[in-house]
Amino acid sequence: MQVLVRDNNVDQALRVLKKKMQREGLFREIRARTAYEKPSEKRAREKAEGIRRQRKLARKQMQREGLLPMPKKKIVAGRPAR
Repeated sequence: MQVLVRDNNVDQALRVLKKKMQREGLFREIRARTAYEKPSEKRAREKAEGIRRQRKLARKQMQREGLLPMPKKKIVAGRPAR
C-alpha cells in the first residue's frame, strides 16, 4: 500500500492511508486476529455478512433496472468533477 505525501502534508497523507486501510478491511482483520472468536459468533458474523452482501447486490441490480434512484454523486470542494 502506498500513499504520496504532497507539499510535506503528512496529516493529509495519514488520513488517506487510514481511509485506504479501512476500505481494504485491514482494521477488521486485525481485530479478528487479536482475539478468539467463538464458533457461534463466527457463524452469526458470516451469516450477517452474507445477508449484507445479498442486499447490496439486490440494491445495485434494482438501481441498474431503474427501480431505485442512482446514488447522488458527492461533491468535494476544491476537486474537479469526474
